[in-house]
Amino acid sequence: MKLTEDLFIPFRVSINDLSLLAESTFYSGSQLHPLCKMAAEDLQCYLKEQTEWIHNFGLSNEADGTVIGKMFGVLVVKTQQNEIGYLAAFSGKLAGENLHPRFVPPVFDALTKNSFLNNGMIELNRINLEIAELETNSQANLNEIEFFKSKRREHSIALQNKLFENYNFLNQAGVEKNLIEIFHSAGYKNPPSGAGECAAPKLLQYAFQNNMKPIALAEFWWGLSPKSETWKHMQFYKPCKEKCEPILGNMLEGLDDLILL
Repeated sequence: MKLTEDLFIPFRVSINDLSLLAESTFYSGSQLHPLCKMAAEDLQCYLKEQTEWIHNFGLSNEADGTVIGKMFGVLVVKTQQNEIGYLAAFSGKLAGENLHPRFVPPVFDALTKNSFLNNGMIELNRINLEIAELETNSQANLNEIEFFKSKRREHSIALQNKLFENYNFLNQAGVEKNLIEIFHSAGYKNPPSGAGECAAPKLLQYAFQNNMKPIALAEFWWGLSPKSETWKHMQFYKPCKEKCEPILGNMLEGLDDLILL
């Protein structure tokens, strides 16, 4: 994957005083780091003003389609040239895509043309059609139906495991582990669906790949929450425990001075 330097976003105002806070010790409190606050405000201005893509956050009556609020993240970093700025990311997909200007790429892009995931889903759909046809056929053999259901289950598990194996995460020392290794080491039987797609792991991965020093990280919700009242527009939240905690624990190993909201 080709990495681009223009994803590093410098601050628009002087940060000489605030940059001293980069030496603070690690904590996981509720106080928002000043540099993260500046970065988040800058990103939120972009979200309000941009016209490059359309995503229905539920903030306008003019938008079409299902309302899907989104978690965004900012990671304040220092480059090898001692410049301080930030990186931006979104969780999952945005406007149905993995890649957008200004935002770091996914750790693994499963949406590429002819990817094993796309081909695997085509095969899964074929098996589903086979099962549907058999179930509507009064002459169908029940054993044959069960055979295809078992085949579907095995295919789905294999496809999911292959996906997990392709999500490889770096830590500061450059050591790489995939999702299965990370979650097994943390005592989990298997990674949950969607693990590795959140903003925080994307941000750290890009920083490590490009030799940037992470300073402070924060995530905020943008838009309406269609399924629950858990997330509020423009509110800041800690990285999720179920999907992110084992990944971040691995990625942050030896990085004691990162400030993480």
